[in-house]
Amino acid sequence: MTLRSLQRCVALLAAVFASHGMAQTPATPWPTQPVKIIVPFGAGGGTDQLTRLIANGLTTDLQQSFVVDNKPGAATLIGSELAARAPADGYTLLMSGPASMVTNRFTFKKLNYSPEAFEKVALVAYTPNMLVVNPAMPFKTVQEMVAYAKANPGKLTYASFGAGTTSHLAGEMLRAVAGIDILHVPYKGAAQALPAVVSGEVSMFFDTIVTSMPFVADGKLRALGVTSPQRSSIAPAIPTIAEQGYPDFDVVVWYGIVAPQGTPKPILDKLDASLTKLMKDPDFKLKFAAAGAEPAVGGRKEFESVIAKELVKTERLVKQSGMTMQ
Repeated sequence: MTLRSLQRCVALLAAVFASHGMAQTPATPWPTQPVKIIVPFGAGGGTDQLTRLIANGLTTDLQQSFVVDNKPGAATLIGSELAARAPADGYTLLMSGPASMVTNRFTFKKLNYSPEAFEKVALVAYTPNMLVVNPAMPFKTVQEMVAYAKANPGKLTYASFGAGTTSHLAGEMLRAVAGIDILHVPYKGAAQALPAVVSGEVSMFFDTIVTSMPFVADGKLRALGVTSPQRSSIAPAIPTIAEQGYPDFDVVVWYGIVAPQGTPKPILDKLDASLTKLMKDPDFKLKFAAAGAEPAVGGRKEFESVIAKELVKTERLVKQSGMTMQ
């Protein structure tokens, strides 16, 4: 091979590696414009409040605006589909949870998006739900509620964030393990469901602690139990449903940031690093605790592990409860 031929080969290889690197790296630094985080629930609910805390933290750390875009309805289908179809440029993210990433696979015959298609960025929080009831209801414990439901089949109703959400699954789990006949009434989120329970339109609601506790403190709602295996640090006086006769009862809400499939890895890495830094910040932990959530310091690997476990658990629960696909 002549020297000139060798020089041409080196130049060709350099061009190939350069083009490969360009394909893996954003053309411009990220973020250079506001980043939208879609929340598939209405404003004012637990998911919305936690996402706004995270958006504020990312805005400070990355020196660019992160804004919340509420797209509620259809058990997170509307917001999830919008996020899945957004450009994979790092400027549209989704605050995902059990419904959008797991449960919808088992409760809908057809999805207009693929939960597998999202790029997992980071797991960010855990929070239990809490069973709250209208204070006019003639029971103060889960056992008393079950006894009343058995004596009055079909009379009690329970609200949820929507079909297939964790609040719906919690109600179906209780219905199955306690052998009671209670009617599910889906709403678009806590902002719609809470007033319905307070007014007596529905009997009960499996809500996040963050949105229900103020109503419990004011006497507008009565708390019967939390859905996690252990009591919540934000409401330690409220017993778990597990300790009230149903030891296997365990429905915990988790939250994770995802991005449209194809979002460049450098953007995912930068976002993951910023979120991890945020979740370890002492001041941010206090804000999360005040919102009834526990920061999850877990990147993509932990996120994938949680989803894998939830898929097995949720499929079993859906079959156990007899929920039908929509």
